[in-house]
Amino acid sequence: MRQNAANWVELAGKVWHFRRDALAGDEVRELGVRREELRRSLAERADAGKLRLGIEELEGVLRRTGGAVYPKSFLVEAVEFCLVAAIVILGIRTYFVQPFKIPTNSMWPTYHGMKGVNRPPGAPVPGLLGSAFRYLALGAEQREMIAPRTGEVSAQFFAGTLQLAYTVRNDRSWLFIPDQFREYTLYVDGVATSVRVPADFGDFDELFLETFFADGAALTRQYRKAAADGRVADGVQRRDDTSHDLAQVRRVPLGRTVRAGEPLLRFEILTGDQLVADRISYHFMRPRAGQGFVFRTGRIPGISQDQYFIKRLIGAPGDRIEIREPVIFRNGAPITGSRAFELNANRTSPYRGYFNATHDDPRFTQLFKGQVITVPKDAYLALGDNSGDSLDGRFWGFVPATEVVGRPLFIYYPFTRRWGPAR
Repeated sequence: MRQNAANWVELAGKVWHFRRDALAGDEVRELGVRREELRRSLAERADAGKLRLGIEELEGVLRRTGGAVYPKSFLVEAVEFCLVAAIVILGIRTYFVQPFKIPTNSMWPTYHGMKGVNRPPGAPVPGLLGSAFRYLALGAEQREMIAPRTGEVSAQFFAGTLQLAYTVRNDRSWLFIPDQFREYTLYVDGVATSVRVPADFGDFDELFLETFFADGAALTRQYRKAAADGRVADGVQRRDDTSHDLAQVRRVPLGRTVRAGEPLLRFEILTGDQLVADRISYHFMRPRAGQGFVFRTGRIPGISQDQYFIKRLIGAPGDRIEIREPVIFRNGAPITGSRAFELNANRTSPYRGYFNATHDDPRFTQLFKGQVITVPKDAYLALGDNSGDSLDGRFWGFVPATEVVGRPLFIYYPFTRRWGPAR
């Protein structure tokens, strides 16, 4: 009862401060008197009956004088709480720390992006409890493609390649968050069945290969055999659902027959590392080579989208950078400042070292073999730890200093051995 009375005294004080300029003089006096009486009863440790009487008298005054402050419905209180919480969270996110989710594996194995776990037909799969545990602990989401009828399986590839064709779909995650997905389609006896994966998920081709073929050579042999038999059909497919751009595709039978209702593909998508980044330190100190490096891409000419990237900081303004595979040289000496540099330099598995840009890929713009570059004023150079599979500064150049966000602090999800302070 004392705790209850203390809450009423606090509420009466709130009404008095918020509304005394809008109340008549006698209302202000009555509110003050009743509040002071209940406060005095609390101080004198009055019994429950006297406290209850004081609460009832104060509550009657509050009903006449409280306006929008009291009485307050549950809905109003809930909205007020959510708004205050949102303001606090947005303030923290904007000025202090910000959460990020790593989608790709350009920083692997230091940070993990999304990863596929194959559950081929016939292999054991987690039960209901196992799936629930893996979803909560690892963010594992189940995907599968089911045969719509009995017959031979076919797949579509982009013309001239053995890359599975897909269409980019614009949809929503969690019912209201705009998002992009890749939609892959297989055919059974000419009838389509599709599956959607996040647009940044890059393991689908590998999962497909593991399920239907022993290796890439086996897929190549099947492709050539089907072409020799005249069973490859040319066609077109939309690149995405917001434009009329068409891609040339080729439908190829895979030499595999399935029954209706059987799984064609079954796999899990493990979430990428989710971490928080420090947004405040770089206001007081310059970024140092070797640190994890978070930045926005909106003002980087070689990147078409405005999003957040995380790479390893390689060079600050004035630094001279060269790659002599597998080592990065900074100002004429092997680079230091991070354990990842040492592991890559020694090609300590699973680190594979740093690679030069090559003229075989026209997207590369700098750090070719024998080339020394100088980081310009008010800019930084960032590369991925997984150099062989990273779209980084070798492609799109330098990061403007104005686009620097901060450095990663802590991996908070999923609950793996990487959980803890970011490296």
